[in-house]
Amino acid sequence: MLTTGAFVLVMLVGVPIGLCLCIAAIVFVVASGNPILFQSYPLQMFNAVDSYGLIAIPLFILIGEIMNVGGITRRIVDMAMSFIGSLRAGLAYVNVIANMFVASILGSATAQVAIMSQIMVPEMERKGYDKNFAAGLTAYGGMLGPIMPPSVMFVVYSVLAQLSVSDMLLAGILPGLALTALFCGVIAVLGYVHQFPKSEKQTLRQRAATIWNALPTLTIPLVIIGSIFSGLASATEAAAVGAVIALLIGRYWTKQLSFSQIPDIMIRAGLYSAIVLFLVVAAGVLSWILIFGRVPQEVAAWIQTVASSPIEFMLLANVILLVIGTVIDGIPGLIMTVPILLPIATDVYGIDPHHFGVVVVINLVLGLLSPPVGLCFFIAAAVTGAKPGKMFLVTMPFFLITCVLLVLLSIFPSLSLALID
Repeated sequence: MLTTGAFVLVMLVGVPIGLCLCIAAIVFVVASGNPILFQSYPLQMFNAVDSYGLIAIPLFILIGEIMNVGGITRRIVDMAMSFIGSLRAGLAYVNVIANMFVASILGSATAQVAIMSQIMVPEMERKGYDKNFAAGLTAYGGMLGPIMPPSVMFVVYSVLAQLSVSDMLLAGILPGLALTALFCGVIAVLGYVHQFPKSEKQTLRQRAATIWNALPTLTIPLVIIGSIFSGLASATEAAAVGAVIALLIGRYWTKQLSFSQIPDIMIRAGLYSAIVLFLVVAAGVLSWILIFGRVPQEVAAWIQTVASSPIEFMLLANVILLVIGTVIDGIPGLIMTVPILLPIATDVYGIDPHHFGVVVVINLVLGLLSPPVGLCFFIAAAVTGAKPGKMFLVTMPFFLITCVLLVLLSIFPSLSLALID
């Protein structure tokens, strides 16, 4: 109780979540009356990041920075436009499809929303779409970032759960594609009901030129996902190769990236990576404290009185995780929930950890699009000037269809395990 109170208190006064977790762990050690635990404290912090798989995080972040500066994202959007932009609600489809392609490279919901909002929302607004709908749809498209590989959240989960990063990334492919298809289905219905506008149809020559300009950019996701799926490279090695390819494309194909910009790109990627990795350090300390305090065992005993089967447990976990995700960002949410819920899921209910990881990540990311915080909505609003509250209301069908997917994933594990079984 004292540890929980200390965590809530320092969080409410605005202390960063990583420091909150570390301070709460110190309070636990002091309250336990066992000062010897202080000797293990720095060791637990070091062990938390002593993992080869975590090298993938700064590399994936670096790829995203290079894409943004090198104009690669813009060309992916143009290519999607050449294929489906002339359909009714064509720009809405383009928004989702382009987000899917960018997600297969970027791996971060917040970064993806910030980048895609600058590109898609002004274009959709010019074509007659409501700004709040355009910004909200872009925010939901950003959901695909932590689900489609490469995913920073899946990398962190893999380290917490001691799983293969490559297998965890593969587990996200089918759910990511399913979510994209469901979003497109919602757009088709909304487009028919609200008579969303069509874009001008491109000539064959224009389409060919657009595809030619964007074609080399597709080598980035193909190399990353293909090398992981084929077993030729680990996620870390694939990320390193992807970063080199992105650099070459930005410099010699799009020609929007100069070597003089590389130091700034490296600094930005390094700063964001340091934030993420410090959260992983905090996760290591928190896991150690939770295990020492027998918290997972206590929670497991309570859950077993409520959920008698794996499906009931998964549905209960969905509710718990969604509530947590509405007030806490994705990676801190992983840090707080995985050490408690994962042992229960695997040891008590026999749930595959990869399957559970997919459900956890989608729930926490959906929380980024839910009141009262809705971080992705606030990011889109800051970039576009839209209203977060209205964004949530006009995009409610996307929230509901994501909940439907979560229920299906909870009942049918094969939706996430088919590619790694």
